[in-house]
Amino acid sequence: MSSVELTVYDKSGNEIDKLTVYTELLVEHINSRLLHDAVVMYQSNLRQGSAKTKSRAEVAGHKKKMYKQKGTGNARAGHRRSGVRRGGGHIFAKRPRNWFFRLPSKALKKAARMAFVAKLNDAQVILIDTLAVDAPKTKEVVQILNALKINETVLVAIEQHNTNLYKSFRNIEGVRILPVSDLNAYEILRPKRLLMTRLAYESLVNSIISPSDYEKKLNELKSETATATGTGTGTEIVTPSP
Repeated sequence: MSSVELTVYDKSGNEIDKLTVYTELLVEHINSRLLHDAVVMYQSNLRQGSAKTKSRAEVAGHKKKMYKQKGTGNARAGHRRSGVRRGGGHIFAKRPRNWFFRLPSKALKKAARMAFVAKLNDAQVILIDTLAVDAPKTKEVVQILNALKINETVLVAIEQHNTNLYKSFRNIEGVRILPVSDLNAYEILRPKRLLMTRLAYESLVNSIISPSDYEKKLNELKSETATATGTGTGTEIVTPSP
């Protein structure tokens, strides 16, 4: 049974606690095709779809034949709005279009769980005990990021929207802050690191699986493992906070 141990830090970068999460209880396996489809959907829905070019019917110019068909020595030609001539229209002109499409909601929720577990498996999730500022101060949050040795692109996930934190982080290049309710597969996979508060982490895990179901499935897995290996009941159960 695979598990990941997460270290909880304070604002100064000191270790204050450790949490163990069993990734098999959050998602059975990671489907890379589903993650790809989800990311393509989110990126496609960001497109404006306003690109447009003129066809030969829309560019300026008359439709008179430029010169007679035969006897000039030139290649035969029609009017000057043809797509093969300079100043003519595009042969396959672009038209405004709607790029929006939607995957099933269950698939998107599953993709978000897979993305989170992928970050856990790659040791790219960092937990901080609390994250709060009295007023919008970019200097303070930069000091926190430096104390945690985060010098890459990072997504800061908090338990709920906080105006002071949002204004503090928004001026930092490569940093994005979102409440945990707004997380999706694209937002999770996009940065190199995922910085979460302890409450945001517990909220996300509890939204995936309730503490009672987590404990029940953990006991079942341990019983199956003990039966297969002929050992005892295993280690102590670590469950998410209610």
